[in-house]
Amino acid sequence: MMSKLGVAVVGMSMMLQAVAQEARPDPKATEAWTPEPARIVPGTATRAPSDAVVLFDGTDAREWVSAASPAKAAGWTVADGTLTVRGGSGDIQTRRTFTDYQIHLEWRVPATLTGTGQARGNSGLFLSTGTGNGYELQILDCADNKTYVNGQAASIYKQHVPLVNACAAAGEWQTYDVIWTAPRFGADGALVSPAYVTALHNGVLVQNHVALTGESLHAGRPAYRKHGAAPIKLQDHGDAVSFRNIWVRPL
Repeated sequence: MMSKLGVAVVGMSMMLQAVAQEARPDPKATEAWTPEPARIVPGTATRAPSDAVVLFDGTDAREWVSAASPAKAAGWTVADGTLTVRGGSGDIQTRRTFTDYQIHLEWRVPATLTGTGQARGNSGLFLSTGTGNGYELQILDCADNKTYVNGQAASIYKQHVPLVNACAAAGEWQTYDVIWTAPRFGADGALVSPAYVTALHNGVLVQNHVALTGESLHAGRPAYRKHGAAPIKLQDHGDAVSFRNIWVRPL
């Protein structure tokens, strides 16, 4: 026969178990079932994701125009599945405008280069044309080529040095995968939120959600001026840099 003390202990134990069971959270209470994310078909090495805007698929440059004269077609060369700078023809920009987005771009500098420093496969991915100068992610052969570090490949030109030098050799295809968050401005033109960039070069993180201080300048300090959605631009710096497999996903 259990003593009164034993009965009390058992009763207390059962009560504590009941309290503990009542206090245990229900995992279903924190499950979210709606709204469901949209289903897309992911991309491959040669195909863009199904929700992407294809800017160049190797066949034509219809999504691009002259940056100097947007009413004119892009003056670069399309051949063998690539879009190549035709030196002296000028920068090109997208027909469409974008705000926040994810972009994938593949680029290649010529295998036979004779220049050094900035004169070695120079081009640029301008993530937005902004008010004219734009915000540049540098393209350059830096596999075995020294230059100022805030102007080397994968730098936010004259602003942010890449975390590492992930350059492949000249003549090899390289990739940029970038998340661009456009700056925001108030009605009075004052900056409310700066632009941010996260970038991977050949699959390696090189810019980690860095805040930009303004549009890129070759000389002088970067500065912001109010703008809205804008085209993406590719630079003609005189070198025959080639591009392929360019797509963008507006966010």
